[in-house]
Amino acid sequence: MKRFFVYMLATRKDGPLYVGVTSDLPKRIAEHRSHAISGFTARYNVDRLVWFEAHDDAGNAILREKRIKRWRREWKITLIETDNPEWRDRFPDIAM
Repeated sequence: MKRFFVYMLATRKDGPLYVGVTSDLPKRIAEHRSHAISGFTARYNVDRLVWFEAHDDAGNAILREKRIKRWRREWKITLIETDNPEWRDRFPDIAM
């Protein structure tokens, strides 16, 4: 069964946040970290994986991403700190 991931990247707690969705989390985060794709994350060096969640359905993952993108910053911070209070980079946990 294919899995889909909603994720958040950050530079630091008071820095920019990026919310995305993907079906291959390790590959996508590696692309962000290497700045392989130009855009917001490359421009602002947003490359630390601070939060993610898995979904079994692409539609649900995309809907969740869109909802989180509309959230207030404080809500996003609360979501991150629920599972990752130190804002640790979670990429080593998922890298293959």
